[in-house]
Amino acid sequence: MSDQLSASDLAKFVCARRAADFVEDGMRVGLGTGSTAAWLVRSLGKRVREEGLKIRAVPTSSRTADLARQVGIEVISLDEAGWLDLTIDGADEFDPALNLIKGGGGAHLQEKIVACASDRMVVIADAAKDVATLGAFPLPLEVIPFGGASTRKLVERALADMDVDGRETTLRMAGEQPFITDEGNHVLDLHLKRIGDPRALSLAINQIPGVVENGLFLGICDTVVIGHADGRAELRGGAAGESTVDLSEAQALL
Repeated sequence: MSDQLSASDLAKFVCARRAADFVEDGMRVGLGTGSTAAWLVRSLGKRVREEGLKIRAVPTSSRTADLARQVGIEVISLDEAGWLDLTIDGADEFDPALNLIKGGGGAHLQEKIVACASDRMVVIADAAKDVATLGAFPLPLEVIPFGGASTRKLVERALADMDVDGRETTLRMAGEQPFITDEGNHVLDLHLKRIGDPRALSLAINQIPGVVENGLFLGICDTVVIGHADGRAELRGGAAGESTVDLSEAQALL
């Protein structure tokens, strides 16, 4: 198994497979976006096919929606769901208070809307995402294209008053063109290195005209499942503990 999948891939599989056990028959479930979330979708698809698990899923991106349909999961919109029992998603960083940075895949706007419309949010991540202080991973901002240069200047001015160690901003690109989100917007990445007061930063940034949403998820996550390449799944939050996942299942999901 280790010869076929990298240690990182195995760790992602482990946390996703363990988190799939939180899903119960009849649930309305938010499905995240990214490489770790893709393992979750495949794991849930296997349960649908083999166990007859009946769920309705709200994906946080078109990529996740496509994969969910491919593996046999019923996909509905958030408006159709009304409210969700559970959202499971990845993270780019999480701190000891289970605050997150998300948006490496450019889907943090939809991800935050879905997570906040759920009774519970479970985050799946490998140990590399566990940090003492948020900020090493660039903080994404979804911004509207109109007046983008002006919005960027306003963001940089706001950063001058924030407790951060870096203030560089970059426009995320897809080749030679700006990256476009599912909502038709652009993404600014803030290279802050360290965020001393995430709540103050989030409030200040979101007041800037042109900023749609930032990638700080504060007080939203209930539980983090940390995957390890040796099969261990570590839980933090309200359901702290550790269990083991059978690594032989991973290859069958590809």
